[in-house]
Amino acid sequence: MRLTIAEERWPIAGSFTISRGSKTEAHVVTVTLEDGGVAGRGECVPYPRYAETVPQTMAALDAARGRIEAGMARGDIASIVAPRAARNALDCALWDLQARKAGQPVWRLAGLPEPKPAVTAYTLSLDTPEAMGEAAAKAAERPLLKLKLGREGDAERLKLIRRNAPSSRLIVDANEGWSPGNLGAMLAACADAGVELVEQPLPADNDDALLGLPRAVTVCADESAHGLDTLDRLIGKYDAINIKLDKTGGLTPAIALARAARERGLGIMVGCMLATSLAMAPAFLLAPLAEVIDLDGPLLLKQDRSPGIRFDGSLMQPPPPALWG
Repeated sequence: MRLTIAEERWPIAGSFTISRGSKTEAHVVTVTLEDGGVAGRGECVPYPRYAETVPQTMAALDAARGRIEAGMARGDIASIVAPRAARNALDCALWDLQARKAGQPVWRLAGLPEPKPAVTAYTLSLDTPEAMGEAAAKAAERPLLKLKLGREGDAERLKLIRRNAPSSRLIVDANEGWSPGNLGAMLAACADAGVELVEQPLPADNDDALLGLPRAVTVCADESAHGLDTLDRLIGKYDAINIKLDKTGGLTPAIALARAARERGLGIMVGCMLATSLAMAPAFLLAPLAEVIDLDGPLLLKQDRSPGIRFDGSLMQPPPPALWG
């Protein structure tokens, strides 16, 4: 086994703003595992919100090179590297490698349903109410819009977006930007605008106000939801969880998390960090298990990697085998 670690930067089309700040590029780490002339790849996004950085992730992978190249199973990954982003890239590369060596797609090896085309959300970056209203008008033909909110003026943003995209389904991501004080008013504004789901309205360490709170909108955990170790503390606060492979530490734990969430009566959203099609491909295998799919990362980049996933508008096609899996 031979391990290759690489750092890549992919410019965003414009800028991408959430309640915590803006970025102009997707900064990713890729892992390639080669064995017997066959190569498997994985991509991750180390996320500062979770105290993970690109240099730290690359260093952790390099420090584990000896154990990785000596041969490992997916169950060994959590004991080999600590950053969950690093685990994700390693886990997905190993799935890809095993699928190519076996001549079978990953979905079949993992016991998942065969992926079919699915509608992904399309994200509108946080901006002034007027700018977001204009962005909604331009994207009004898309069936599902995800609105980045979490700052003063959100109620006005919702009104203008709904007015300019009257037929689109709407979901909201507050990225921990609301407070217990304005939570009730903001959920009511979301309901008035026909929003179906709100992600992470409160900070992950201050979300007790959600306990037993009557709501007309589904509330979904994102920053509060990581792996199986965080699942039970969500019960009573959230109606659904957003599963992202960079948070769970790969496809393998993400599958286990999705099944455990279902057993507890939680809905499932499959999401992503801002990255290329190589990161979307393994996450797309969870689409048959989810009510909401938010894998539009490549649509927000100036250019995706090639080959990439094909998007027919917001209809996402299964990943081509030449890309992954």
